[in-house]
Amino acid sequence: MTKFGIIAGAVILLAGLLAAEKKESLKGILATKPFLSGLFILAAAISPHPVPFYYVPVLWGLICCFMGDICLIFFFNRRVFTLGLVIFLAGHLFYTAAFFMAGGITCGTWISLLAVVPVSGVIYLKLKPYLGEMKGPVIAYMIVISLMVTGAGTLAGCPDFRITGRALVLFGAVVFYISDLFVARHRFVRKSVINRYVGLPLYNTAQFALAFSPGFLN
Repeated sequence: MTKFGIIAGAVILLAGLLAAEKKESLKGILATKPFLSGLFILAAAISPHPVPFYYVPVLWGLICCFMGDICLIFFFNRRVFTLGLVIFLAGHLFYTAAFFMAGGITCGTWISLLAVVPVSGVIYLKLKPYLGEMKGPVIAYMIVISLMVTGAGTLAGCPDFRITGRALVLFGAVVFYISDLFVARHRFVRKSVINRYVGLPLYNTAQFALAFSPGFLN
């Protein structure tokens, strides 16, 4: 399958997923979301990967997100939702490892760290009244995804790689971070199909940016 075919298939599946979310159809979600997430892995697999120490952890990150997506289908079950958070956390750690292994420490590290830490702090304070027993897992998740964005900033500031690839990495990480805000809002603050209509397109865009990024680094 070509990149165009993957993107076209993703658009169709995303439309079906959004329709299923609106109807709150578990069958519809199960019929679309796993296949849509599977396309992330396929997108990475068909892309050139001239930097193996970047590509391999990114691929594992995509695999973890695929498994996490399946768990989050059952968001109404706290145990399964928590398992999904743990798996996604592992995926973010793989992404973070890829970014730092490729980029090292650059000026982008400190710029992104200074930007993301206060933002994450404010977001946590906004969510805190709604979290209950989930405070610990959410804190851990926010720390890890903040590190992921910092790692993306690190790679974005590394001149050893093509600007296109670096831009895809930074774009993907930031959009992923934003999409997670809508997941948190839906789970903890207010359940609304609007969270899905905004968050899911952002999430899928971010994942495809990261999945295609190995082919654009060199």
